[in-house]
Amino acid sequence: MGTEEAVYTVEKTDGDFQVRRYAPQVVAETLVEGTLEEAGNKAFRPLFNYISGANRSQGKIAMTAPVTQQRDGEKIAMTAPVGQQAVSNQWAVTFMMPSHYTLETLPAPTDEKVRLRAIPARRMAAVRYSGTWSRHRYERNLARLREWMKTQGLAAAGDPEWARYNAPFTPWFLRRNEILVPLEKPE
Repeated sequence: MGTEEAVYTVEKTDGDFQVRRYAPQVVAETLVEGTLEEAGNKAFRPLFNYISGANRSQGKIAMTAPVTQQRDGEKIAMTAPVGQQAVSNQWAVTFMMPSHYTLETLPAPTDEKVRLRAIPARRMAAVRYSGTWSRHRYERNLARLREWMKTQGLAAAGDPEWARYNAPFTPWFLRRNEILVPLEKPE
């Protein structure tokens, strides 16, 4: 049985790059401090505990992909995509909830550090790459994505998000990683 992933349609593909339209999502999110690399590890336990039963109904919620990380800031509110970005060394790390849940049907977290949030449909530029979860690879691929967006005439409408699809024990060369950048709506 596979892991449910974020639902999107591909508008354009160019090698490792895509423009996608994402369906609305509901996420569980927590804020942590630390470096780009540390944030995912620090946030994993409270989010995993939530889907493992640390919620009002004490029910389990299926794991989904990707786990995203984005710096915390005003763009995190309802308009921000799922991802990882940092402001003042604080990161918002999210687990996407299974698509059959809504904000109203999800059990409330028992940990005050975990919050539930709805993300509206959005259009995103994406680059996919494999390898380790490092700042160097993130920054190199973000630069590639921004350059590609420039050549395509695509304007960012928010901060980038870092999406990781595999468990930490997955060999580095088999890991699926993506950087997603919200796009302005086409005129």
